[in-house]
Amino acid sequence: MVVGEGPARVVGAVPGSVVLVWREGLITAVLSPDYQRLVDALTRESGSRAGAMECRQLAVAVGLDPVPAKVEGVRSKVKRLAARGWLAEERPGMFSAVAGRGGGS
Repeated sequence: MVVGEGPARVVGAVPGSVVLVWREGLITAVLSPDYQRLVDALTRESGSRAGAMECRQLAVAVGLDPVPAKVEGVRSKVKRLAARGWLAEERPGMFSAVAGRGGGS
């Protein structure tokens, strides 16, 4: 779904859906709920403190236990979001929101 385009029938992303490459006007509603929560958590955090979050902190921020299996799942998702332009990987393992790319959900 792109803001400002004509009517498009978008029911919403479902778990397991493809992560689109970010482009101007694309909003987080096109992401599955898990990905939306990660982007939203980093967007909230970027407003309250400077810097990036590691995957363990991010897992806790979205309500997951900081156990290796959950942290690795978060790492996989945020790596995918960073590779597609939704997030920035400041340095290995540290992720942050990109200004203007987290809103709209």
